Amino acid sequence: MTRILNIIWKDTILRFSSKSELLFFLILPVVFTFILAGGTGAPADNRIRLLVADQAQTALSRQILAELEKSETVRPDVMPLEEAETEFENRNAAAMLVIPARCDSAALQAGEIILELRQQPNNLNAQAAERAVQAVLYRLGSAATIARNAVAEAEAIRPFESDTGRQAYFDSALEDAQASIEEAPDRVASVLGGTKDPIEYDPAANSSAGQLITWVFIPLIGLSAAFAYERQRGTLRRLLTTPTGKGAYLLGSIIGNVFWALVQMTLLVLFGIFVMHVNWGDEPLALSILMTASALAAAALGTMLGTFVRSDGQANGLSIMLGMVMALLGGCWYPIELFPQMVQMAVKVLPTTWSMQGMMDLLQRGQGVEGILLETGVLLGFATVFFMIGIWRFKYE
Repeated sequence: MTRILNIIWKDTILRFSSKSELLFFLILPVVFTFILAGGTGAPADNRIRLLVADQAQTALSRQILAELEKSETVRPDVMPLEEAETEFENRNAAAMLVIPARCDSAALQAGEIILELRQQPNNLNAQAAERAVQAVLYRLGSAATIARNAVAEAEAIRPFESDTGRQAYFDSALEDAQASIEEAPDRVASVLGGTKDPIEYDPAANSSAGQLITWVFIPLIGLSAAFAYERQRGTLRRLLTTPTGKGAYLLGSIIGNVFWALVQMTLLVLFGIFVMHVNWGDEPLALSILMTASALAAAALGTMLGTFVRSDGQANGLSIMLGMVMALLGGCWYPIELFPQMVQMAVKVLPTTWSMQGMMDLLQRGQGVEGILLETGVLLGFATVFFMIGIWRFKYE
């Protein structure tokens, strides 16, 4: 046991002797996970930017802005007139709305409000912004028309004693009209199609699981480089002169690398939980089983590959290429459902396919231990076959 622990400690020192190892161990996996998931901020507001210069600063102008905020088409960006004009001249926005200084209830009652909408020429976004502004003004205009008619009817019955009374009546009628318009039932019913998308895709979950598998498989396959390096330097040959046998050496190398792979996986899972808000923690036992099976399959593949390569340089290049190709075809970068059916069947010979399928069973399909037994069994089968070939072909020179 002491010899195995010494081998683990030796491999750990060699692996982390270079500061660049941290780049591949944590930094790059986190960066790629974050980028491929599209970031973790609030959902992007894809509405058309509408510059708004509110020169009135009245209750009515604020109401117009509030109605524009409700729009699914435009996103009002309020700023001073000079700044808005500069932005518009630099073509940083498709349209610009200027609310005049005299935009209040009295001007609305008199029908004297004129808003200025500037548009970039031949711009579809500007045309869409115009329709959105017109829709808002139409609702406000309809309420104002109803209020003016109410004032006229009331004045025909009994004249107002003053302009202040007339204005107060108009404001009350306008408020009632707007409330009625808001409460009016929709005349058009929207029905969304009920056809289920055959591709289950959650960018954050797919990215978190896919990059976890990618960046853990590559260094574990890179075990082949360590074997080739020590074989070239004569280290393995010198083991013949010590009580350390082939089994102890292989066991120590594999256990050490699998341990650090599980540490790396755990860190990436924690990043997924706390930063990407991925529900990794729902089935911790199932996740632990699947991570261990995946790490063993990758380490076994590296062990087998180490018996075929001749140099550590050849092993490094081959492990990176093989790891990336297996990750791509296994669905770690894109949903495997996007591939042709024939390819989906062919890539079942890759351990990354089964590892990714198990991760998605946990993250997207709500499976537990029973749900990932098939994937775990297949991964352990890969590990057994690869280990047997690796031990059979293992040589000191």
